[in-house]
Amino acid sequence: MDELIRINYDRKTPTVNGRDLHDALKIGTPYDKWFPRMCDYGFVEGKDFSTFLSESTGGRPATNHQLTIDMAKQLCMIQRTDIGRKFRQYFIKVEEAWNSPEAVMARALQFANHQLEVLKQQNLELIDTVAVQNQQILEMKPKASYYDVVLNCKDLLSMRAIAKDYGKSAQWMNNLLHELGIQFKQSDIWLLYQRYADKGYTSTKTHNYLGNDGEYHSRVHTYWTQKGRLFIYELMKQNGVYPLIEQEDCNGEI
Repeated sequence: MDELIRINYDRKTPTVNGRDLHDALKIGTPYDKWFPRMCDYGFVEGKDFSTFLSESTGGRPATNHQLTIDMAKQLCMIQRTDIGRKFRQYFIKVEEAWNSPEAVMARALQFANHQLEVLKQQNLELIDTVAVQNQQILEMKPKASYYDVVLNCKDLLSMRAIAKDYGKSAQWMNNLLHELGIQFKQSDIWLLYQRYADKGYTSTKTHNYLGNDGEYHSRVHTYWTQKGRLFIYELMKQNGVYPLIEQEDCNGEI
């Protein structure tokens, strides 16, 4: 079907630009006077048409409308002209194509695919939440089962603070622990693998912050306990990495 006028398919139903239709029908009356007169036939804003401002070309934006195909058909019939009848037949074909079983099925499939993508995204977010919650649950188990007398300090340390003991960056230390199979990264948070998660090495905290959009958001951060700090210390020694204070002692002995 040859296109006589551009049809807009961005809405729930096809629409046509009011000024485009006015020009196509070769209406002699200016649009700003013609359209209100047409509305006297009983057309209702929000049902048959919507109002918007056309983009400015240097002057003031002009009032324009998006018309339903049904309204456009009736306007063509009201004109009682050959070109009006021609465009009315065109709009009838547009409606028939839109309401054909194939078109209805295609829109249903498109909607279903969109919903599937939404569900996939929600599922990914849920997986992230569950992973964080699982670590938090496992972190609570040692506290509920025993009290470590030797490591009774409750102060928590960031990876930045621990890495500083070795003269390294937090990124370097996190990457090394990942290479050694201790932790993995998920949604910008480092989480311990299952075999280490219930050892009392870490504790997660949720921080609230004001985003650029003016809304408050929350972000989870992983902190290391003193027990976790000693675990890292022993692990580093096994891999030939010593804190600065021990490096200085070794240099002194030499």
